[in-house]
Amino acid sequence: MKKIEAIIKPFKMDDVREALSDIGITGMTVSEVKGFGRQKGHTELYRGAEYMVDFLPKVKLEIVINEADVDRCVNVIVETAQTGKIGDGKIFVTSVERVIRIRTGEEDEEAI
Repeated sequence: MKKIEAIIKPFKMDDVREALSDIGITGMTVSEVKGFGRQKGHTELYRGAEYMVDFLPKVKLEIVINEADVDRCVNVIVETAQTGKIGDGKIFVTSVERVIRIRTGEEDEEAI
């Protein structure tokens, strides 16, 4: 099993969720997060004063899936979330050793 963590722009969330649903990915965890990479934030004007916004709003998707589905899932996220502009985000793929569904006690693939 693998865990995919994708950091994307917030306005792309609905499109990504719908595209993942179309390929059969139904379960995910979504968090609103803030951060920066090469974008390094930006300046904004508020009541006539300019200030620096260091941490930009992003959305973090977490999906645990069978290893066979990883490439398909990653490709869908890239194709759907990509704008071609700086700050499109990143995808991290890591191994998952064990999954347990609390309600039933099912483990690993059955718990996904």
